[in-house]
Amino acid sequence: MSEDNKYFVLKKKAVPEVLLKVVEAKRLLESEKVMSIQEAVDITGISRSSFYKYKDDIFPFHDNARGKTITFVLQMDDEPGLLSGVLKLIAEYNANILTIHQTIPINSIALLTLSIEVGPETGNISEMISAIEMKKGVHYLKILARE
Repeated sequence: MSEDNKYFVLKKKAVPEVLLKVVEAKRLLESEKVMSIQEAVDITGISRSSFYKYKDDIFPFHDNARGKTITFVLQMDDEPGLLSGVLKLIAEYNANILTIHQTIPINSIALLTLSIEVGPETGNISEMISAIEMKKGVHYLKILARE
């Protein structure tokens, strides 16, 4: 696994201010308290370039993630058995698969959206995500939502 794909959990005081402001800007947008990215960055006091640079790489971690739904998207090769292997990994970590949506592959590449339920018996979520990302044929995994 490359260094770019590792996940870390930090205490808030260790996170640079710009990243906390990106999280706040995303919260403003998601809650529809602002209607544009420009409004969100003006309120939080960061540049649009900072927002775009970090928006996909920072999100709040909730201790009460157990019993919650995590939705992520995968880009992966369209190969027999690859999806089965990803689903097997999720099962090995005792996460419950709620939904699966795969697009029709284009140029032998498929997009897959998965929603999983994380329960008390679920193993380390970061390790599960890393294991999926390391599977041969998986191009990337991006967390879309945690509910």
